[in-house]
Amino acid sequence: MSEKRIDQLKKFLEESPNDSFLKFAIAKEHEKNKVYDKALKYYLEIYDHEPEYIGLYYHLGKLYETINRRQLALNAYKQGIELGKKNGDFHSVSELNNAKMNLELEIDN
Repeated sequence: MSEKRIDQLKKFLEESPNDSFLKFAIAKEHEKNKVYDKALKYYLEIYDHEPEYIGLYYHLGKLYETINRRQLALNAYKQGIELGKKNGDFHSVSELNNAKMNLELEIDN
């Protein structure tokens, strides 16, 4: 089922190649399938082409945690926090702060 969904999303992406939401959706599908390298590829495409896409940072950080790249996860959280503060998105700042603090606690223990 998920591969079919990925194929559908990729067809939509062909029509709108700069659509970060579609790239995000494809990344999440790959993540669900535990195909982390492909998920990371799509997240990094968003990061490169639309770094203001605030929803990216939490999920990119969580993926980095999953693949045991803790420093990259912390960096993603920190960048997202700064972006959220700049844009007045305090809901995202709160979520990113919680993720960052939890990871820092895990690293310290």
